[in-house]
Amino acid sequence: MSKKHLHNQAAIPLAPAVFKKPQLRPMIAEYDSKKKGVRNDLSDVVMIKYNVDPSEIPVEQQAGSTLPLMEIPGKDVEADEDYNPFEHRKLAHPTSDMDTLIHLLKGSLGSGILAMPIAFKNAGLFFGLFATFAIGAICTYCVHVLVKTAHELCRRMQKPSLGFAETAEAAFLSGPPSMHKFSRLAKAMVNWFLVLDLLGCCCVYIVFVSKNVSQVVDYYAEGTSFHNLHIRVYMAALLPFLIMMNLIRNLKYLAPFSMIANVLVGTGMGITFYYLFQDIPSVSERDSFAEISTLPIFFGTAIFALEGIGVVMPLENNMKTPTHFIGCPGVLNTGMFFVVTLYAFTGFFGYLKYGDETKGSITLNLPESEKLGQCVKLMIATAIFFTYSLQFYVPMEIIWNNVRHWFGAKKNLAEYSIRIALIVMTVCIAIAIPDLGPFISLVGAVCLSFLGLIFPAIMETVTFWDRPNGLGRFNWVLWKNVFMISFGILGFLTGSYVSIVEIIEGSSN
Repeated sequence: MSKKHLHNQAAIPLAPAVFKKPQLRPMIAEYDSKKKGVRNDLSDVVMIKYNVDPSEIPVEQQAGSTLPLMEIPGKDVEADEDYNPFEHRKLAHPTSDMDTLIHLLKGSLGSGILAMPIAFKNAGLFFGLFATFAIGAICTYCVHVLVKTAHELCRRMQKPSLGFAETAEAAFLSGPPSMHKFSRLAKAMVNWFLVLDLLGCCCVYIVFVSKNVSQVVDYYAEGTSFHNLHIRVYMAALLPFLIMMNLIRNLKYLAPFSMIANVLVGTGMGITFYYLFQDIPSVSERDSFAEISTLPIFFGTAIFALEGIGVVMPLENNMKTPTHFIGCPGVLNTGMFFVVTLYAFTGFFGYLKYGDETKGSITLNLPESEKLGQCVKLMIATAIFFTYSLQFYVPMEIIWNNVRHWFGAKKNLAEYSIRIALIVMTVCIAIAIPDLGPFISLVGAVCLSFLGLIFPAIMETVTFWDRPNGLGRFNWVLWKNVFMISFGILGFLTGSYVSIVEIIEGSSN
C-alpha cells in the first residue's frame, strides 16, 4: 500500500486546528458485504424510470447524512492518471453492454414520444425532422461531455463512480480555488432541478390521464350528467387514487406496476402506429416549415421527449465494461440513434396523418367511437397513472432526505404528510394548467435546458479550467461550451416565454 494511500486512510478530520474547513463530498456507489449488494446515492437512480428487475431496486435510504466529508483533491496530474476508477468498482451484478443498451432504451423511451407529433406541428414536417435529429445529436453530445467529465473527476477524487449531482459537486471542488465555495450549491441545483423536472412530469401525467379518460367517458355518457364534464373534474377525481398509490414507500412494491406499464405502453403504441399508417395523406398537404414564433414550443417539447441525461450515470456506473458506454459506436451512440429515430418517426407520421388537428398527445387523435381506439386511450392512461408513482418516488426521497432531521420521533407521520402535500400540489398545478402541449414544452424548456445542456457544459469548463491545455488549442472547449450554454439559455427563455403565453391564452379562452 502506498504512502499516499495510507495518508488518505488516516486523514480523519479530528481537530479544526489541523485541518481546513471541511468540504462535503458525494456519496458514491459502494459494495455492501453484509447485504451483498451495491449502495447507491439517491441521485444515482434519478430518472431511470425504474424499469428494472425487482432485484435491482435500490434499498431505502438509511438515516443520517448522505454527504460524508471529503478533502479537496490535489493537482497531481500524474497521480490522477495512475488511478483507474473502473478497476475499483465492486458491483454485485454488473450489466453487460446489451443489458445497458436495453435499460437505456427503456429509460429514454417515455411518455414524451406521444407528444412528438405536436412538436412537429410547431416546427413543420421537414424542418421538424431535421431539428429533431439535430437536438438529438446535441443531447447525445452533452451526455458524452457529462460522462467524460465524470470519468476525469473519478480519477482526481480517486472514487470508482459518481452520480450526476455528485459530478457537479466534484467539478467545483476540483476546479479553480475560487469555485470551491460553490460546490454544495452546484450539487443542490442539479438535485433540485431534477426534483422540479420530475414533479413537472407528474403534473403532465395528471393532465394526460385525465384527457384520455374524459374522451372515453364522454362517448359513453352522452345524454347524462357525466357528459362533457370539465377536464379539471377528472383531475380532482384522480386525487384520492394518487394518494393511496403513493403512500407506498417501498420501491420494491412499485416494481410490478412498472412492468405492467411497460406492457400497456408497448401494446398501445403498436395499435397507435396501426392507425397512423391508415390513409396517409401526401406530404405536400403539410407545412414543411412552421412559423418562427412556434419554434420555441417545438424546442421545449422535443427536449422534454429526447433528454434522458438523468438515466446515464446510473447505467454507466453499473456497467461491466464502462469504456464501451461512450466508445464508437458505443452503447450510448447506438441507443440514442434508435431513440431519436423512433421519436422522429412518430412525430413525422403523427403530424403527417393529423396535420393541424394534431393534439398534445397522439392518443387523443385516435377515433373516439372505435373500441380499439378507446382501448389504447385507457391502456396508455393506466400506464401513465402507474408511472406517476414511480416518477414521484425520486423527488419525494430527495426532499425527505433534506428535511427528515427536522421531525425527531414523528418521522413517519411527517413523511406521509409531505407525500400527501406534494401530491395535492401536483394536482392543483395540473388543474391550473390543463393545456397539455404548452405544459410539456414549459417543463422541457425550464428544467431540461439546464440539466441536459447548461450544467454539463459548465461542469466540463470548471473541471478543465486550470489544467494544462485543459480547454484545448485556442480554448476551443471554452468557446464550444459558451455556445452550448447560450443555446440552452436561449431555449430556456424563449421556450418558457412562449409556453407561458400559450398557457395564459388557453386559460382565457
